[in-house]
Amino acid sequence: MNIYVGSLHFKMSEAELKEIFEEYGEVSSAKVIIDKYSGKSKGFGFVEMPNEAEAKKAIEELNGAEVQGRKIIVNESIERTDRKRDFRGGDNDRRGGGGNRRDNYR
Repeated sequence: MNIYVGSLHFKMSEAELKEIFEEYGEVSSAKVIIDKYSGKSKGFGFVEMPNEAEAKKAIEELNGAEVQGRKIIVNESIERTDRKRDFRGGDNDRRGGGGNRRDNYR
């Protein structure tokens, strides 16, 4: 199960994140998301746990827990769909989606 972890301390390492979740079971991976321009943490990450029961227990017990002085947000990660589909609120067809049409202001 893929788990979203938000409101992380900006100095938290991937090893520290993994260690927190290993108390609840096997962790396949732990990733802190880094800004590609600044090289600093964006304050959130993802943890992958192969055992669903262990993952759900970790989510239940860690959501709202204080870690490094911050209350973290922990929930099941929902897989993102194709970004283009969500652009301008449509499903990538040419109908609708807003925009600045000059004839709307006459």
